[in-house]
Amino acid sequence: MSALPAKPCLHHSVSEWNSNNYQLSATAQHERHVSNVIRQEGRSLRSETNCQTAWDESDTSGRLSDRVWDVARWKEALETCAQKTDEEMEALTLSKEQSEQALAATAVPLEVSTECLTLREGRRGYELVTDPVDEQLKKEVELIERVQQDLQQHIDKAFEQLCILQEARHQLTADLQNKMDALDIDMSCLSLTVKSPMISLKTNPTRIPSGSSTPEEWVQFSQFNVARAQEAMEVSQQMREDMSLTRAQLQNELDTQRRATEFALRKRNHHEEQACDELKWQIRNTEHEMADMVSDIYGLDADLQAKTASLKLAHTRLEHRTNRPGMDLCRDEVQHGLVNEVSQLEATIVALKQKLSEAQHSLQKMKLHHARMLQDLSRKQEALSLEQRSMNTRTRLTSTSCTEKTQTLLVPLTNSSGRSNLQLLAQ
Repeated sequence: MSALPAKPCLHHSVSEWNSNNYQLSATAQHERHVSNVIRQEGRSLRSETNCQTAWDESDTSGRLSDRVWDVARWKEALETCAQKTDEEMEALTLSKEQSEQALAATAVPLEVSTECLTLREGRRGYELVTDPVDEQLKKEVELIERVQQDLQQHIDKAFEQLCILQEARHQLTADLQNKMDALDIDMSCLSLTVKSPMISLKTNPTRIPSGSSTPEEWVQFSQFNVARAQEAMEVSQQMREDMSLTRAQLQNELDTQRRATEFALRKRNHHEEQACDELKWQIRNTEHEMADMVSDIYGLDADLQAKTASLKLAHTRLEHRTNRPGMDLCRDEVQHGLVNEVSQLEATIVALKQKLSEAQHSLQKMKLHHARMLQDLSRKQEALSLEQRSMNTRTRLTSTSCTEKTQTLLVPLTNSSGRSNLQLLAQ
């Protein structure tokens, strides 16, 4: 038989074959061991990481829940403070408006007092006196001007305080809006799970955004906003109390001065009426006396004419008797009687002329004084008319005071706007 040709490849021995089989088995066993170890380690790692992940997620959710509670608590505090700030602003605005109404109400009393002073300046002669009415009216004008100045100062301060409250409310509203936005974001984060469709990987999510604050700064910021608003509200409350007290005090002062002025005016009016009545009585008596004097002057003149006629008669008789002839030109009793009669008549005529002159002079003086009294009476009546016009002018104060009291009763003392919703910056 011929020999078979050998294959052109490397042939191994049996030992090499056995060695290869052993190596394969050993390597397979080693790889299985390594794989088992890796699987055990993987299972342990999975279990550990699952627990850690679940714990981290739970801890993060708990922290988010706590953060939501903190933000919600501060949100409620800010809402309460903002609402109180709104109420205080409305109360201060109402008090400011009441002060403005009180200031506007002083315009009529000032106008009335000035008009009364102007009217009384129209008096003439001795009626233009600086009496208690002038003093009270000037005090009233000075008081009203001081009241206007005080009220205007309170109004200006209230306006400035309203600006401070508005600024504090603006900061509260901005902080509240930020709290609401942060609360929405944290609640949205709290509601997310691994199965939420909105989750995804982000680029550098662990970065620190610019403008970030620490928790202490976050708390201090809100505390500062609330404290500033509360301080502004305390100042506003004290200001409202001061304004209310000032309005009441000033109104009392105005009422007291008004009553004092009206009392002085009524008293002066009474004195004017008494003076007019007295002067009228004096004028009537003077006129009666003048009439009597005129009658007596006529009587004196008539007696003087009669005595002149008697004197003429006596003169004529004496002159005729001088024509007696011889011894008949005797100075007899007739002659002596006629001489005595002439002397008596001449003395009587001189006395009558002197008395007539005195009567005429007295009548002239009474006429002049009568004219002065008539002029003074006219001025007194004119002054009395001005006093009565002043009193009628001041009746406007009574009607104005009644109207103001009625309006004051209609002004609400508390917030009646009904506003409860905060106007946020985002709206």
